[in-house]
Amino acid sequence: MDEAKPFKIPKREVWEAFKKIKANQGAAGVDGQSIAAFEANLSGNLYKLWNRLSSGSYFPPPVRRVDIPKANGGTRPLGIPTVADRVAQEVVRRYLEPILEPVFHPDSYGYRPGKSAIDAVRQARQRCWRYDWVLDIDVKGYFDSIDWKLMLKAVRRHTDSPWVLLYVERWLLRCRWRTAALCRARRELRREGS
Repeated sequence: MDEAKPFKIPKREVWEAFKKIKANQGAAGVDGQSIAAFEANLSGNLYKLWNRLSSGSYFPPPVRRVDIPKANGGTRPLGIPTVADRVAQEVVRRYLEPILEPVFHPDSYGYRPGKSAIDAVRQARQRCWRYDWVLDIDVKGYFDSIDWKLMLKAVRRHTDSPWVLLYVERWLLRCRWRTAALCRARRELRREGS
């Protein structure tokens, strides 16, 4: 039966991805479904997700936006995907990480296996004794301004897997639509405020 699917994604990959998502816990997405609720029909939910991923019919749902307070009094928006979408993203991450990990600069610490913010601070502390200058960069609103075509081109440079490219593009498009709506809303607020 698996041979009828256009994309060969082993069911085991979806299972392993779910185990990782479950271990990380996390809040419910826009559908309100918690990990416990997803688990109530685990085999059915995982099969449905695998079936959609393997057939090319998976479309990522919207993310739930939560504003996280910042130390300066402002907020930072955080997008919370549904449990099923986190599993789908984990399937793709498990495919891409072994390919992309060797390409990253050794001083890149964000979202890297075996690296943490503590490691970055440790390295900065060591280097402050060797150099008498500091470069401080705050990449504010990075994902609001990223060139999605360039991002997809970079992914294509490292894989030609059709299913990976399809889903990465769909996730990027979802972000672009959200970003476009945010930009329109911000412009409206500016117009009203002036």
